[in-house]
Amino acid sequence: MHITLLTYGSRGDVQPLLALALGLQKAGHTVRLAGPGRFADFVSGHGVPFAALAGDPAEISIRFNDAGANPVRMVSGIRDYVYEIAPQMTRDARAALEGADLAVHTFLFTTGGHTFARQMGIPDVSVQTFPMFAPTRDFPNPSMAGIPPGPLSYFSHWFATQVYWYGGNTGNPRFSKQYPDDFPAKLYWPFRKVDDRPLTPLLMAVSPTVLPRPADWTSPHIHVPGYFFLDEPGYTPPPILADFLAAGEPPVCVSFGSMVHKDAERIGRAVLGALARTKQRGVILTGWGGWTPEHLPDGVLTLDAVPHAWLLPRCAAVVHHGGAGTTAAGLRAGVPSVVVPFAGDQPFWAKRVAALGAGPAPIPIKRLDADSLAAALECALGDGSITMRRRAAEVGEKVRAEDGVGNAVRLIEACAENFR
Repeated sequence: MHITLLTYGSRGDVQPLLALALGLQKAGHTVRLAGPGRFADFVSGHGVPFAALAGDPAEISIRFNDAGANPVRMVSGIRDYVYEIAPQMTRDARAALEGADLAVHTFLFTTGGHTFARQMGIPDVSVQTFPMFAPTRDFPNPSMAGIPPGPLSYFSHWFATQVYWYGGNTGNPRFSKQYPDDFPAKLYWPFRKVDDRPLTPLLMAVSPTVLPRPADWTSPHIHVPGYFFLDEPGYTPPPILADFLAAGEPPVCVSFGSMVHKDAERIGRAVLGALARTKQRGVILTGWGGWTPEHLPDGVLTLDAVPHAWLLPRCAAVVHHGGAGTTAAGLRAGVPSVVVPFAGDQPFWAKRVAALGAGPAPIPIKRLDADSLAAALECALGDGSITMRRRAAEVGEKVRAEDGVGNAVRLIEACAENFR
């Protein structure tokens, strides 16, 4: 089977799909992964054919951060940029789907990927790295993490879907008139029954240990296969990192991923201050929006990026932004997570980490300073942290025992079989 995977966003959006693509390859399928051009080397370096999509996801990250916890601002900000690149991105996505027998699509391609698959007469599968498009009373939509369980939680999921549909698709009538060869005249929603076509399977790429399946997810099209982890057993750390790890106690890893933030310097000073006050060594992964001081103190190392699957198990704790992928990696490593959420779904995952007992209460980015981070690190690593460290280890053991990619591959194969 020829399968095209469509995704867009940061490395946290691309990496799970790369892990899935490798799993599909291993099962004997031919795959192509379409994503932002900046990830061409990353994907191709793992032996997966890559198709570049227009635009720069760093711009989405900036607008994502600017929206804070406001879902309307988040969708409108992302929408405005997507509209700028939509014509070329649509052409790129269509080209990537040529010859495909099945399409897999993620958040930003939920409507477009499904509509393209309908036009081609092929099945499609939706992969979400956070619980979206499946209302439940158990927890709120991730973009509205402060809402309590119950009817309001259920409403939050419905509302977020309406915002996504109307906020993201209002430009299609204009585009379909302006570019009739590229844009469909009508868009379709994958999770609404309109004809004999089966509902698109919705795969939540989340650990059932971290987010147990709600009882009101009764529809058979919803699945929770587990996280999609990318393992890199052949990774060799640069000598500077290997020497640093060998020179002392396990460090605290600080990773804010692809969060491009205007307060990077303030955040960096808070991190260094907290490490100094708690006498912890640190590895700071700077990512896209990194800040590197002119003079690093002893016991602190900065690097652009290191595979989390390799580094985090060698650390005492991890400080991160609460992105779905980094949260998954931290929990899998079995070490405490100190979560500093910026926006979007990050407060949701921050609360899940704390609820699991695998980390202290989250620190919203606006409240982050050396004092608050030092207190959280003391909670995670100090003399009274035995229970938290034990709980983090227990969660990690359960997550490592799951086979999210294998489960997803079997579900995708079943989708193709049932479509015939």
